[in-house]
Order: sequence, then structure tokens, then C-alpha cells
Amino acid sequence: MKKILGMSLLAASVAMAGGSSSTAEEIANLQKQIDRLKVKLGKVNAQSANDNIKWGVDLRTAIDSVDYDMADGRSVSKNDLMSMRLWLNMAYSPDSHNVFKGQLSMNKAFGADFADPFNTPGGNRTFSMGGMFDWTGNEALTDNTLKVRQAYWLYLGDRAFGLDMPWTFSIGRRPSTNGFLTNLRDDDPAQSPLGHIINVEFDGLSSKLDLSNLTGVSGMSFKVCMGQGSTNAEPLFATATPYANDDSQLNDIKLAGFIFEPYNDGQIISKITWFRAYDLPGMEMDNTGTPLGFRQYGDMEGGAISVLVDGLTEDGYFSDVKVFGSYAYSKTLPDSGSSMLGSAESETGTSYWFGTQLPVTEEGKLGLEYNHGSQYWRPFTYAEDTMIGSKLAVRGDAIEAYFTYQLTDALSAQIRYTKIDYDYTGSNGFFGNTTGAAMKIDDVKAGAKAWSQLGGTADPASAANVVGNLMASGMTQQQAVAAAQQMGMAAAFLPNIVESAQDFRFYIRYRF
Repeated sequence: MKKILGMSLLAASVAMAGGSSSTAEEIANLQKQIDRLKVKLGKVNAQSANDNIKWGVDLRTAIDSVDYDMADGRSVSKNDLMSMRLWLNMAYSPDSHNVFKGQLSMNKAFGADFADPFNTPGGNRTFSMGGMFDWTGNEALTDNTLKVRQAYWLYLGDRAFGLDMPWTFSIGRRPSTNGFLTNLRDDDPAQSPLGHIINVEFDGLSSKLDLSNLTGVSGMSFKVCMGQGSTNAEPLFATATPYANDDSQLNDIKLAGFIFEPYNDGQIISKITWFRAYDLPGMEMDNTGTPLGFRQYGDMEGGAISVLVDGLTEDGYFSDVKVFGSYAYSKTLPDSGSSMLGSAESETGTSYWFGTQLPVTEEGKLGLEYNHGSQYWRPFTYAEDTMIGSKLAVRGDAIEAYFTYQLTDALSAQIRYTKIDYDYTGSNGFFGNTTGAAMKIDDVKAGAKAWSQLGGTADPASAANVVGNLMASGMTQQQAVAAAQQMGMAAAFLPNIVESAQDFRFYIRYRF
């Protein structure tokens, strides 16, 4: 800028000094240089003002005390699990219609590298860390590397189909965790999905129509969402045909659905979702509990209706009180000859969830939540931010209490307690006939006890003792063999069944 002013003064001085042809030529040359500098300065200003990515930092350091009560009477725990989660947030908007958003993530335990918990050759990340199924790559504790948690482009349109109907279109690695209602306890803005039934990372697209101007109903909108959670494409150098279908691997896992907002005036917010997921996986296991590998078992549909009242009154204390309720269902659609969640039939599971958030001080808020799930309830909430597994996936009951306090503009703290009581197995499993099987835990315990009482041990040969004792009680050989198999499986699975779990967390969080 100083250079432009100096050259402008010089040009003015030359002009006042005289009007010769050489002087005029010098003035013209100076004016050209001034014009070029103005163009460069305009580009620099634009770059510094708008044409760059805006960064934000979100760093959370937490300590968790986790406890598991196992179905065989044992207790497993760790009372000092320290972890650090880093989010580097990116945003860029070159104009009023286009937006880029991204998020880089690191999530690790203090003093540990969990990138390869099963010690596989070559140090590859496993399915639970986001390798085979790209669902929890940034929510599970891994290592100190940065990974892409979100990266998507969003278009904001003014008039869909020529109507007074704003619309959006987005594609990329979508913001599909910390959705509506789950965001309250996580102290984050609500992301796209309804957190009661969808809380996983995925790559996909969405498009939303704002119907409020056409209908006159505040906040009414309709959004279509589609995503993909795996691929059977061959990796580069693995074969002579890179990225072609590998028929020996699982088929692509896909999901499609919609989110409908019937009404949203900022105080009363209602949302309805429905989806269908295709070719869902499960881990095959033998009678001893030994994994045999993954295969696909069928499809699933599900839906939820969630309502939040953000302020019970217009003024006073209750104007800052939040209350919510949500009801959801899931329905299995097994392939012919397959069983899902332990049943060859199409099974429907349900869940309900209630909560409130109360202002305690000017900077502090208390949250209380309760949710219950039935035997065949199966949501996609694998990335829920709870160390002991998804509380919203519980086939049983879960309670939670938390207190969040804003220390400064950039610094907050939270203390949280979560307790989960399971009535059925498989709450955090997959979709097949074993790891996701919904067996009543009391029945498994009774079967394991009977196995022991009838002479069964860890030695498979002891099954003969059990069969013999059952036949002595009046059973036929066929009946005795079938009963012994059930009891033996119960005894084998019992040590791996969690009957209840608790997570007590404290964190300090910086974000700006």
C-alpha cells in the first residue's frame, strides 16, 4: 500500500512538472505499474479474507474408570484409562453457495498404540479400528496419527425446481456421528443423523429440501441420505486386477434413508428418520467360540421419531431447560437360509429414550438420561462416545448423568457416569447368528450351570457325561445330544458375556 501511494505521488509530481512527450510516457508507465499493484493487492486481500481454509482446534483429555461385571461372576476393570482426542476442524467458503468442511482426528490412549490390537502381520488396522468396516476409525482409541474424520462439499441452493424452496446437496465423508440428541451430553452441535439409531462414520451423500416457505410450517424439511460402509474392491498390488471386485470378500455394505422434520421453530424440534441397510455382516463362530470369519446375513430396516423441547417456558429458569424423548425400531430381513441376531425369522426390536438437561449455574448444566432396548433391538451406534460400548444399543436398561461446566470461553470440563445393564447378549455385536445373537443372559447362565452340574467341563470329551446323565433322567439320545450341545455352548460363551458395565469419566476440553 505504501508503495502504491508513493508511486501515485510521484506520478502527480511528474504531471505538475511539465507536459513533454517523455514526461507523458513516464506517467503512463507509472500508471500501469500502479494498476498492476492494485490488482495484486486485491488478490492478496481476497486471499486473506475469504480464499483460505479457516482452522479450529478441539483437544479433549479424559480419564475413564471402566468396570465390567461378567455373567460368570468375574469383574474386569481399569480405573485410570487416560486418553487424548484431537480434532482439527476445517472450513472454506469461496462464495455464498459453496462450502467445504473437514475434520482431521487423532484419538489415542496415553502411553499406548492400539492401531493393531490383534498383532496382525504387517501391522494392518483391524475392522474394529476402521479397516474392514469404515465405521469407527476415529472413535476407537488407536494411535497418534491424524486420520480424516470428515471431508465433504456442501452446495446451498436458493430455488429447487424453480420454487421458493432452498435446497442443499452434499457428498463426501459425511458428519454422521454426534447426531440429534446424542450431541447434548457430548456438548456439541447436532450433526446430520438421529443419534438414537445412526451413529457411525460413513462416506456418502445427502440432499435436503427446505419446505417451510411452501407449506408455511416452521422448519419443515425433507432430506435424502445414502452411504457406503465397506467395499470388496481389490487393493493396489494385491492382484493383477487392482480395484476390481473380489468375490471372496464381503459385498459392498450400503445404506439409504431419509430424515423428515415435521416442525422446527427452534424451541420445539421434531425429526423422523427411516433407513434400509443392505448385506450386513456377522462373525461366524464354531461351538467353542472360535471365530471362523465374516460373512453377510441379510438386510435391515429401521426408523426413529425424536422430539426435543428447548425451553419449557418463554422466561425464567425453565426457559433454559431441555427435555426430549425418542422412540425407535429395527427389523431384520435375513437372507434365505441365514439367521440374523440368532433368529432365522424376521425380528423387530424397539427402544425408547428420555432425557433432560438442566441449568445448574450460569456456566454449568446437568444432564440425566434413561434408555431401554428390547431383545432384538439393533441400531447403528457403533461410534457412540462411550468407552464401554454404545449405551443406546443396550438390550436392557441404561442410565446416565453428566455435569458440564464452561470454565472459560475456550475451556470446559465434564464429569459423567454411565451404567448399562444387559438383559440379552449381543448388544454391541454385529448382525449374524453368533456375535449379535440376542440370547437371554439368565438362560445362558442356567445352561452353563446345568452343564457343570451334569459333569461337563472345559474338555469337549466331557459332553459324553452330560449326555449320559440326561438320558438317565429320561431323555432320548437325540434329545440329550441336542440339550448337551446347548448347555456346552452356554458354558463356552459365558465367560465372554458382559452382564453390566459402568463408565465414570472426567475430561478437560479446549476448543477455539
